[in-house]
Amino acid sequence: MSGTLNKVMLIGHTGDEVKMHYFEGGGCVGRFPLATNEVYTNRTTGERVNNTEWHNIVVRNKAAEICEKYLKKGDKVYIEGRLKTRKWQDDQGKDRYNTEIQCTEFTFLTSKSETDTIPQEINEDKNHSQEKTNGPEPISKEEDDLPF
Repeated sequence: MSGTLNKVMLIGHTGDEVKMHYFEGGGCVGRFPLATNEVYTNRTTGERVNNTEWHNIVVRNKAAEICEKYLKKGDKVYIEGRLKTRKWQDDQGKDRYNTEIQCTEFTFLTSKSETDTIPQEINEDKNHSQEKTNGPEPISKEEDDLPF
């Protein structure tokens, strides 16, 4: 395989509300933390261990506006995207790094009874985003031509 792949898939809980930043050209960026957990039992002590990993999620334009409107702190969400590391210098001149997930697709997993989420899945294709329906359409008996 001669190509490369930069793909991240996460299911976790939001750690805060979506923080929005708007630009002069009309674009916007939303940022929020996402927590994923690893739970296992320590073989030697029998103790249950819970490790939480925090991820910085970045969503752009229309998808960011939808996240801001519907995602609340603690909501469960599926995130798909790619890793991006930014480098900058702090006040002392030291190089600092920040690794983020540039979100390209997300699905709200918190049930509607818990929040008022209307769109269930949003895809963002660079500068374009579109809604998808959640789940297959029902098939009537007339359309079913399978022999079993």
